[in-house]
Amino acid sequence: MGGVIIRSAVPLFLSMVTSVIGTFVVTSVLGRHATVTLAAFAVMTAVLNPAAAAAVTGALRGLGPFVAPHRDDPVRAVPVLRDARWLTLLVGTAGALAVLAVPLLARVTGVPGEVVAELGPLPWLLALYLLVYASGGGATTVLVALGHSRQVLWSSLAGTAVMACCSLVLVPRLGLTGVGVAWLLWGTVGVVVANVCLRRAIGVRVGRGRPRPARIAELARVSVPLAATVLIKFGGLGVITFAASTTSARDAAAHAVLTTLTSLIMLASLSVAQASVPEVARAPDAAGARRANRVAALVALGGTAVGALVLLVVSDPVLALLTDDPGVRERAAGLLPLMLLASAADGAQAVQGIGLTALKKSAASMVYFAGGYGLMVVAAVPVAATWGLTGLWAALAVTNLVLVVLQGTGFHRHSARVGRAVVEA
Repeated sequence: MGGVIIRSAVPLFLSMVTSVIGTFVVTSVLGRHATVTLAAFAVMTAVLNPAAAAAVTGALRGLGPFVAPHRDDPVRAVPVLRDARWLTLLVGTAGALAVLAVPLLARVTGVPGEVVAELGPLPWLLALYLLVYASGGGATTVLVALGHSRQVLWSSLAGTAVMACCSLVLVPRLGLTGVGVAWLLWGTVGVVVANVCLRRAIGVRVGRGRPRPARIAELARVSVPLAATVLIKFGGLGVITFAASTTSARDAAAHAVLTTLTSLIMLASLSVAQASVPEVARAPDAAGARRANRVAALVALGGTAVGALVLLVVSDPVLALLTDDPGVRERAAGLLPLMLLASAADGAQAVQGIGLTALKKSAASMVYFAGGYGLMVVAAVPVAATWGLTGLWAALAVTNLVLVVLQGTGFHRHSARVGRAVVEA
């Protein structure tokens, strides 16, 4: 089973890496365009990233356990996919409205007028991007659930190539408008390629049937709590970032560097966790579901360990790429072991949490996250005032370790019904 999960996870990992590279290209080009442009982009992504991750990606990933049981006869999954397209249209619209509100939110929160003015038509272009992304109906998630994760890589490569090339050509001339056009084209190409691959995998056209409210609500019971969990995590990490900014400029910069490295270290765990969803969802009994989850956790920890080892060996040049301030590099290097512990624990809890989604119990994961991150949020500012950045990363590590226990216990408890559910059905 480990080999199956690894073969499925590798294309997902490479897909995530290509997306990170595309975002890096955009940020790099903007950084060379104008400081105010980069600042406006940061304001925009502060809303875009949570909206895309929660309202769209979170909802789309909830489709996996509904599709995976039809891997041997994918045509039977078509009604589910049609229901999913109605659900994603709803959540995509919510995300688009949040993005359109960015200029107003920026003015209310005191963002300088020149930064707000720099946004221009970008909110409208990115709102369209979210709608296009949502219109894909979770094609990439469905491909993974049906055992075609390699096809996801082609979608990511095509979309990222378009975004990177368009950014290099358009940003010097159009600024943030060029970014919006590039992002919209990225989403369009990615959705088109993914749906072409899905059509080949299923053998029939999915289309969009009449809405079935009861079935859409059934999908929403898994997808919406998953999206809420993502929002809780983004919100909690945002509070940690705010608390870090109250310590010192050097610590705030070091925290930003460590957060960037964390996102890279987490790629292996997230790809393995997503690859394990079909195996858990298709398990015939509790033992099979637990075995798939256990193997995924071990593979994810192994991948994290390799990434951590590489980072420790090449930490000096990596940190030099992220900051030219010796003080910030020294501070980040000192906290690197603590960051790696927090990241390893975060990866482990992610496997357990996504395992709960595979069992259609994402609401339980949401409750665990609300409790763990809620306590961390309450303690963040006092911890920062007493123990500084070291205390914040220690609090994050402890929170993630607690979540490992909560999510793991929850998975064990809910997986006990896998065999019973089959018998009762």
